[in-house]
Amino acid sequence: MNTTARRAHSAPDATTADPAGGREADDAIVELREALVYDLDEGFARLVGAHQAVAYSVALRTTGHRADAEDLLAESLLRAYRALRGYDATRLRELQPRPWLLTIVVNTRRNQVRDAARRPRADGAEPPDRPSTERSVEDRAQDAETSDELAAQLARLTDVQRTAVVLRHVVDLPIDEVAEVLGCPPGTAKSHVSRGLSRLRALMTPPDGVHTAATSRSNP
Repeated sequence: MNTTARRAHSAPDATTADPAGGREADDAIVELREALVYDLDEGFARLVGAHQAVAYSVALRTTGHRADAEDLLAESLLRAYRALRGYDATRLRELQPRPWLLTIVVNTRRNQVRDAARRPRADGAEPPDRPSTERSVEDRAQDAETSDELAAQLARLTDVQRTAVVLRHVVDLPIDEVAEVLGCPPGTAKSHVSRGLSRLRALMTPPDGVHTAATSRSNP
């Protein structure tokens, strides 16, 4: 990795959220853009500091493994730095840092999945047990304690549904930013989120027979 990108990156806490919105957030975006214009290395370090946590959260939920997420984030930051080096001042001043960075993470992950699909792999692992559905899928998506089981079920969604659910209900992006990252209208983004959640509910709901048997065992 480029020295600047490597220095700016360290594995963040996946549960850390970006600062609250509002006027202060708007001012911070303007300041970040100006920093990128006048000193790219310093500006990039500030960009990473502001948004690497949410980027890592997306990477973790879409890969399902910490090591893979760290690799994905590192590659994404390198791509981001290289892209910024080619931007002129006008483009830098129009940058929307968070959705721009998350778009790079999502596209990098898509490339990884596409490359992996071309390589044969043996997968004899048993499917994970279906978790309880006493809590909503939306709540479970935000719960770090269910990250392993959730990742297993997220992996069974289509790529766009998985990304939409992660962006909206894991990192809590507004639907307009979800749409920007996915490259589609807000209405289409909402549809991807809705279909993804419906699919997750189906995957995370035990069959009637399994639920009945489990209930009988717990209530002799």
